[in-house]
Amino acid sequence: MNAKLDSTVTTRPVTRATFDEVIVPTYAPAQMVPVRAAGLDLWDQNGKHYLDFTSGIAVASLGHCNPIVVEALTRQANTLWHLGNGYTNEPVLRLALALTEATFADRAFFCNSGAEANEAALKLARKVAHAKYGDKKPRIVSCLNSFHGRTLFTVSVGGQAKYTEGFEPLPPSIDHIPYNDIEAAKAAIGDDVCAVIVEPVQGEGGVMPGNPDYLKTLRELCDKVGAVLIFDEVQCGMGRTGSLFAYQGYGVTPDILTSAKALGNGYPIGAMLTTDELAKHLAVGTHGTTYGGNPLAATVALTVLETINQPAFLARVKEASEKLIGKLEGLVRDFPQVFSAVRGAGLLLGLVVAEPFKGRSKDIQRAAEAQGLMILIAGMDVVRLAPALIVSDAQIDEADRIIRLAVAELTKAA
Repeated sequence: MNAKLDSTVTTRPVTRATFDEVIVPTYAPAQMVPVRAAGLDLWDQNGKHYLDFTSGIAVASLGHCNPIVVEALTRQANTLWHLGNGYTNEPVLRLALALTEATFADRAFFCNSGAEANEAALKLARKVAHAKYGDKKPRIVSCLNSFHGRTLFTVSVGGQAKYTEGFEPLPPSIDHIPYNDIEAAKAAIGDDVCAVIVEPVQGEGGVMPGNPDYLKTLRELCDKVGAVLIFDEVQCGMGRTGSLFAYQGYGVTPDILTSAKALGNGYPIGAMLTTDELAKHLAVGTHGTTYGGNPLAATVALTVLETINQPAFLARVKEASEKLIGKLEGLVRDFPQVFSAVRGAGLLLGLVVAEPFKGRSKDIQRAAEAQGLMILIAGMDVVRLAPALIVSDAQIDEADRIIRLAVAELTKAA
């Protein structure tokens, strides 16, 4: 037995300071430590209540501890947890059927995260290109300020240098172009390109919605040069924009779509969706994962999918979006020295910080948290809101009240 362990290990007191002692410092979390939550309500170690407008970075779209999801997970936990990938299971087959029936896709590959889903998508694109063209088509085109994951491959494809510094040499044949720039896309996407990967709505890059003409142009260019078009819907998919997946609202169909985050409402799962024609290139043994598509994750994801993919549910997302956008536009009008614009789609929205407050999105986030509202940032110049899709009108009103209070305190201090 490890001499460092004792019988109180599961109950000993831990605090935010414990993080600094024992966790690899890849994050700088808030000082408060959440201990329980329900819906959009959350409480920390001191019993303080917060209204959560982060949903775990667009993950808990049905809210924390949603009873329907809890019941599904509990039922499956008492039935079958895990099998090696030499076997299949009923929940994953049902999930694959549901996703392919709800989308353009014929085939699904399941993994554990958005990074893994994008890794699979990019590997598939390279595999297809090798099979069809040999070594003549290696190049991947992505967008500046994009985010596709933290593996060495996906972080290299993501267009943010701050995430790749110190990890060189990076995988080759990856180029980045400005988002929503049609002329740049035309110049970059040539015959040597095997894949173009894009977020229909950029999340980490500043809550930037794709221009419909831009996404249509990417589709046309990929068709012209024989490249695979990948839509990364890890953050903007699963009802977040008011459609089940954002591509459906744009009317532009990709060859590969990736999903994660809200797919499991907090239970780790990712999915790569694609066509029969492309899927055949990932034959037995060419790719895999130990936990991907396990019965627990698949059961939860199917429950989430069936809940979100209902006309009334998606209509309510659009209704809530309109109300929240109206409140945010009111903040821009009333605090022009702090906020300059609202952008985004559905319930993935950003408040762009005005010039006098440039670089201070984190200050706004902390001020809101001090007043009991959890919000996100997307870089240092955008405040990001991604509440659970079940957010009520009263909760939107309350978030508006708290942001106003927080901003008033900030501006008074300034």
